[in-house]
Amino acid sequence: MAEAPTPARPHVVLSAAQSLDGYLDDASGTRLLLSNEDDFAEVDRLRAEADAILVGAGTVRADDPRLLVRSAELRRERRAAGEPEQPVKVTVTGSGELDPHAQFFTAGDAAKLVYAPPSVAEHLRDVATLVDAGTPPELERILDDLGARGVRRLLVEGGGTVHTQFLSAGLADELRLAVAPVTVGDPRAPRFLGPGAVPRTLRLTGVRKLGDVAVLHYRVAAEPSALDLLRLRQAIALADECPPSSTFRVGAVVTAADGTVLATGHSGEGDPLNHAEEAALAKLPAGDPRLATATIYSSLEPCSARASHPLSCTQLILAAAIPRVVMAWREPSLFVDAEGVEQLMAAGCRVIEIPALAPEVRRANTHLPGVRP
Repeated sequence: MAEAPTPARPHVVLSAAQSLDGYLDDASGTRLLLSNEDDFAEVDRLRAEADAILVGAGTVRADDPRLLVRSAELRRERRAAGEPEQPVKVTVTGSGELDPHAQFFTAGDAAKLVYAPPSVAEHLRDVATLVDAGTPPELERILDDLGARGVRRLLVEGGGTVHTQFLSAGLADELRLAVAPVTVGDPRAPRFLGPGAVPRTLRLTGVRKLGDVAVLHYRVAAEPSALDLLRLRQAIALADECPPSSTFRVGAVVTAADGTVLATGHSGEGDPLNHAEEAALAKLPAGDPRLATATIYSSLEPCSARASHPLSCTQLILAAAIPRVVMAWREPSLFVDAEGVEQLMAAGCRVIEIPALAPEVRRANTHLPGVRP
């Protein structure tokens, strides 16, 4: 009997507010306010869009957070979508030193998960579900368990140790960083990132002004594997098989979790109006269990809107429940304002861009106005 596919890990969004000099708080006993109401409202929206919210045990002890969606309207939206009113609360502890009377456990009726080594948190068994996370707790193991519980989008709200661990391990997908117009300058105060953080390449995708607070949005650039490069180059090469066209010439490859090719496609294959991802997915049976852990490689960002067929390629990928997309070139705004990456990520897909291969994709599309290798 074939093994059941491993559920995809959640899409991980880190959220933090810091001072100009990188501190999460000062060293006094009073919480330093680093946000304003507009920023709080955006974070509330992030919470409402998440399936679970994670904080470290240090944050539970120091800040006693409630971790609840505040807005009644946002809670109504969750109920209307068939979701619980509040996201699952998650914390991680190596020592088990948590007070069962903390607001993490007592505020709201959301499910609570405590990931800890065996036997260290037995006093919390009546207020939370205890999960063996290894000794010391392993983030990969935690994400695997959350994925198995149906968590597709995880919001991580700190503190500095947890943020450092997620970034260093390459397990974060996005970062939302609110920067307040204050300085702390006290080495005793907690910092956004702690010592020993492994350098990671971040891509700035947005900057917004909320009063005097600057909100920076980053995507964490995943390091492509040799297999990713190989399969994406195969997708790019498939564009040479496209018939003459006045639209993009694109290739796509769908692989199983082990990298085995399940299907390929190119623009115009099977139907002159077919897109590459559409042609590849049409070769696989609906509900194919291998798709739950598959990757789709596309030379161009999957389309987010189209007039030629009822569903965009982004919608087809989401309908197939493919958890991972690898692409080379963002779709330029020649025909529509492309939002494929944003839509995929918002739905919990892990999207990896390899822009180093984008020139090869552009070379296949120099028949379009304004496209140069």
